[in-house]
Amino acid sequence: MSTFRLRGGRVFDPANRINGHIADICVRDGRIVELPAEAAVDREYDVSGMAVMAGGIDMHSHIGGGKINLARMLMPEDHRLRAQREAEANPLELASCGVCTPGTLATGYRYAEMGYTAAFEPAMMASNARHTHLEMGDTPIIDHGAYVMLGNDELFLRMLAQGTDFERIRDYVGWTINATKALGVKVVNPGGISAFKFNQRALDVDATHVHYEITPRQVLHTLARALTEMRVPHPLHIHASNLGVPGNVESTLATIDALEGLPGHLTHIQFHSYGIEGPRKFSSAAGRIADAVNANPNVSIDVGQIMFGQTVTASGDIMKQVKQAEFASPRKWIAGDIECDAGCGVVPFRYREQSYVNALQWTIGLELFLMVKNPWQITLTTDHPNGGPFTSYPHLIRLLMDKSFRDEQLAKLHPDVAQQAALASMTRELSFDEIAILTRAAPARLLGLRDRGRLNAGAAADIAVYREQADREAMFTAPEYVFKDGELVARNGRIVATPTGGTHYVEPEFDRSIERTLAEYSDNYLAFNFRHAAIGRDELCTCCNGGRLLPAACSVHQDEPAGQQP
Repeated sequence: MSTFRLRGGRVFDPANRINGHIADICVRDGRIVELPAEAAVDREYDVSGMAVMAGGIDMHSHIGGGKINLARMLMPEDHRLRAQREAEANPLELASCGVCTPGTLATGYRYAEMGYTAAFEPAMMASNARHTHLEMGDTPIIDHGAYVMLGNDELFLRMLAQGTDFERIRDYVGWTINATKALGVKVVNPGGISAFKFNQRALDVDATHVHYEITPRQVLHTLARALTEMRVPHPLHIHASNLGVPGNVESTLATIDALEGLPGHLTHIQFHSYGIEGPRKFSSAAGRIADAVNANPNVSIDVGQIMFGQTVTASGDIMKQVKQAEFASPRKWIAGDIECDAGCGVVPFRYREQSYVNALQWTIGLELFLMVKNPWQITLTTDHPNGGPFTSYPHLIRLLMDKSFRDEQLAKLHPDVAQQAALASMTRELSFDEIAILTRAAPARLLGLRDRGRLNAGAAADIAVYREQADREAMFTAPEYVFKDGELVARNGRIVATPTGGTHYVEPEFDRSIERTLAEYSDNYLAFNFRHAAIGRDELCTCCNGGRLLPAACSVHQDEPAGQQP
């Protein structure tokens, strides 16, 4: 048995209420264990003066599937930029490419270099699930998983419109999660992607779908109830209506109301926090959104912070991406219609400091981070690559931890934003403990990963060790040590091993008689054979390059609402 000790580090493990205590962490065969201080180990690392945290977990990052491949192909200049930036070849790193949307190999390398050990694809189509798992399986080092998209597929909308018994709809949701080996369910612009195909250009929460005569409110509540009753740990992952539209704060608040107290996770909420005040009719509504989150412990959010510079936006929300295409930079874009399942739009974009809109978006995201009171209700994301590449996380962390640095950046923005933003008066600086919650403990808890995001005995030895520096961006860019399942994978920001990560998923119970309905629908309307749709465990293992299968238990702590600290 291989055993090592991290001696004398400052441990930040909020899941176990440990906040900067000096302690040793011992690891045996990939798991954290308790050992006496005098017990012999195979190797000891002196980490005194360093911050020890669990490995980072990105719960919303587009890393696999059809649309992210389109984004990679759309930007060959982005691939050349990566080649130009490679200063020193690492023989352990196979050739990969991309800065805004790195290839699968580079994605794993770049995450591990920053101390992240897991990332989750938030928009897997059922018809494209094998492709998504294959891409994630090609991503080295980090664990992964995906949320399957429902709420715009034709069968779900038909069942809802026809008044099908809720139990049958719940069985369909359960079958879909099982068949695709998903970790949860995501709904994108509820009903709106489908409505776009019927030439409907907007669909608010209580507006009626022109063809199915249902509302997004019905879609949201039905899916949230189904997941709650099946005890799927991760709440419904919600890309709300009216993304990017001035005044969309009203539909975001209506989305929270539609949950009726059921658990829900609102993703990239920065893009859904806009008011219409002021001469430009575009303003921050971060305060109203933060108040709603603070008042509703059933709700959690991730921010989708925008970061200045070039990126590529890739979204299943084709309704909004078609509108966004006129702002493409460079001037090219892709839209795809997946007939009975979903859609996607890929639009390159450059966020600019001197753009009033972009500058205001930047401040809104930071305001949300600083105004939500309970850090267990909010997680750190840029909606990679939509708000910016995940490699910008260290910069974002510094913005949250260092007010003087934040003020310096604010001063560079469009003068109307710099002078008027509420952000300027916010003095809060996040602590190491809060950063550990936003980037580790809260995502693990929201996803039901009971042995990740924590450092107690029995937990997986996913560990990041950071040498403390006044410059928090430099500190979080290149950890001193990163361990994945007890194996040293990065040292001083350089990859030293490339193991295969595991796949997280859930398998909720459902009535298999729903398969008769699915087979009939498939035979009549779909191009593929329903009987070949489900991914078995053996096939999943093959898709994921032989990585470990990590099923999460379907159970929710009823006495611990989503927003409360355990």
